[in-house]
Amino acid sequence: MQLDGRPEDAAARARELVALGADGLFTFEGAHDVFVPLVAASGVVEADLMTNVAIALPRSPMHLAHTANDLQTLSRGRFRLGLGSQIRPHIERRYGTEWSKPAAHMREMVLAIKAIFAAWEGGGPLKFQGEFTTHTLMPPTFNPGPNPYGPPEICLGALGPLMTRAAAEVADGLLVMPFNSARHFRERTLPAIEAGLALGGRSRSDLAIYPQVIVGTGRTPEELDAAARGVRRLLAFYGSTPAYRPVLEVEGWADVQPELNVLSKRGEVAAMTELIDADMMTTLAVHGTPSSARRRSSPGSATTRTGCAATSPAIRSRTSMSPS
Repeated sequence: MQLDGRPEDAAARARELVALGADGLFTFEGAHDVFVPLVAASGVVEADLMTNVAIALPRSPMHLAHTANDLQTLSRGRFRLGLGSQIRPHIERRYGTEWSKPAAHMREMVLAIKAIFAAWEGGGPLKFQGEFTTHTLMPPTFNPGPNPYGPPEICLGALGPLMTRAAAEVADGLLVMPFNSARHFRERTLPAIEAGLALGGRSRSDLAIYPQVIVGTGRTPEELDAAARGVRRLLAFYGSTPAYRPVLEVEGWADVQPELNVLSKRGEVAAMTELIDADMMTTLAVHGTPSSARRRSSPGSATTRTGCAATSPAIRSRTSMSPS
């Protein structure tokens, strides 16, 4: 489940979600730092913790390695480092860094972090030289030594074929983006996974696959209506981004994406949500009572675990935080 809200509420929110049955919590890099809530949660709950995702391109692999290593210790071996590339406007105009060959860059980021982990685990001197980053210095003062729980898993968020292939080639896990459909996963994602595994000389068992499902749930008609509105807003937000057009394209809704994009730039959120019809809701998300949502969100044998981006007034109303 998504651990959202303000950092000062993270510990209480984590307890709330675990009490409701969540066995794993993830953070989204939005208005607040993606790692801080997990530090707070690690001290109060026994649950798997993951960044979903930490934007990697503006960060150094060394920074990411140190933070991930410490969170692995704090969580007693239950942390996963989920990384993502973001899109070009955010990298260049929000983060103020360079954008170049994102799939190749992310592939190298994963390899660099793994090389740093290996050096800390006693695997010899740090000697990583790539196209985008170089790491060849690790004095004892800056070496934390072997992690008592082993290095954390590194997962890569991907949608398109190049990034999916890179994830399957070098990462420990693939985070399947929540704006997706069964058909897109079957026809586009799985072939890219197989290609990446072949490139890396790996087998299917070497890659964990974590599909993420947008879920809107409630028990009363009022809660279900509110959840449906939240799901439509989220689908409209994702659909307005050109990077997610392939999902709509596979389902025959490619023309909706540029419409959403134009409305997004105008700030016309209500008009955006009106473009998300019932078929889109059924195909791209799960909406219903908790029991029906659980049945419909089953990921199938090709995947390892399912994560929920929950839009549920019934869950959120039990805390003092407002829905995002």
